[in-house]
Amino acid sequence: MKAVLFDLDGTLIDTAADFIRIIQQMCRDEQRPVVDAETIRTQVSEGARAMVKLVYPELDVTDPVFLAHRQRFLDVYGDNIVVDTDLFLGMYPLLEELEAHQIPWGIVTNKPRGLSESLLAKLNLTERCAVLVCPEDVSKTKPDPEPMYLAAKQLDIDVQEIIYVGDHPRDIDAGRNADMYTILAAYGYLPVESRDDLAAWQADAIIYTIPELHQLLKQKITVLSENQGMMG
Repeated sequence: MKAVLFDLDGTLIDTAADFIRIIQQMCRDEQRPVVDAETIRTQVSEGARAMVKLVYPELDVTDPVFLAHRQRFLDVYGDNIVVDTDLFLGMYPLLEELEAHQIPWGIVTNKPRGLSESLLAKLNLTERCAVLVCPEDVSKTKPDPEPMYLAAKQLDIDVQEIIYVGDHPRDIDAGRNADMYTILAAYGYLPVESRDDLAAWQADAIIYTIPELHQLLKQKITVLSENQGMMG
């Protein structure tokens, strides 16, 4: 292992609380039934369109009214992107250990670049993140492997020496399609329709907690360190 890449929402950063707050407030403002928190959480990885669809299920996503609501949601979220958002508990020491071993970490996400950069800046992660690949950077997004290849190229590290961690089937598919070692983050925002058979995702490993992820990555770090020592 020479680098670790993460999906953003639901894998590296716990953004659900802010999405829940904003969507539930939209429901109240529009005098609509308030969507429960768990339903919102499972849709976070699907993006703004899925979020707004929870509030206005009867509207077509191409309807100008729907698009106006979507823009309003994006504006409110952009202005309040880190209120209750933070890295998942235990993720800070994990990143610190990677950095201590000079193993770069980065992000490959389907979240728009503007929002991703703002999120990282608010959490003081901009300078620490070795690479950030967003939809605007590629012609095809995850599950296509193009974003993964771009990240590897920018890191100047072979894809087979990179681990990708994600909480959505498209994350695992993208990593597998790029021949990376994939880890399914089962603590994340798993889609309801895919959570009953995690083995079907065909990830190289499944972890259920951040400590499990930390331990797995430590094993990979140890192997790398031992190999470097032998070579030295």
